[in-house]
Amino acid sequence: MIRPSLLGLFNLLILAGCTGVPEKVTPVSGFEPDRYLGTWYEIARLPHPFEEGLSYVQATYTRNDDGSIAVLNEGFNAESGEWEKAEGVAKFVETPDIGHLKVSFFGPFYASYVVMALDKDDYQYSLVTGPDKDYLWILSRSPELDGRVRDRLVEQAREAGYPVKDLIWVNQSGQPPLPRPE
Repeated sequence: MIRPSLLGLFNLLILAGCTGVPEKVTPVSGFEPDRYLGTWYEIARLPHPFEEGLSYVQATYTRNDDGSIAVLNEGFNAESGEWEKAEGVAKFVETPDIGHLKVSFFGPFYASYVVMALDKDDYQYSLVTGPDKDYLWILSRSPELDGRVRDRLVEQAREAGYPVKDLIWVNQSGQPPLPRPE
């Protein structure tokens, strides 16, 4: 179930229609979409009402028949005791070997999803931004991320001008209290 505030914020973000790349950010090249597919755990994020209070946040990416990527974002809301989810679709802005996608959760309106850092050897972590410096996520294939890697990603974000002091470190420890919705 998506909260009304989640819907409103996504609409606002999407209506901005921004699929550009923030200043001082370069999307990764040599991106391999099929290696990026699967589940990613949200390690840290900048604060936004649409994720407020969520823990155990995960994003799962799967390939659609038309070549686009299905997006499923899920997180547990301890206050309501329920899982929240948002489903969308991502498409490449340029070519599939550039980590610059546009994501839509509602209709034909898209916003940037820019992979600005990536473990190109094993695809175990990534640093992702949206259309501007208000959006930043540190993602990992596992619920925990090595401290050295985490610090390196935070420093890269700081150097690019992100307010890293505002990062929220997402609770991924232990077992989620309830099963995810089907």
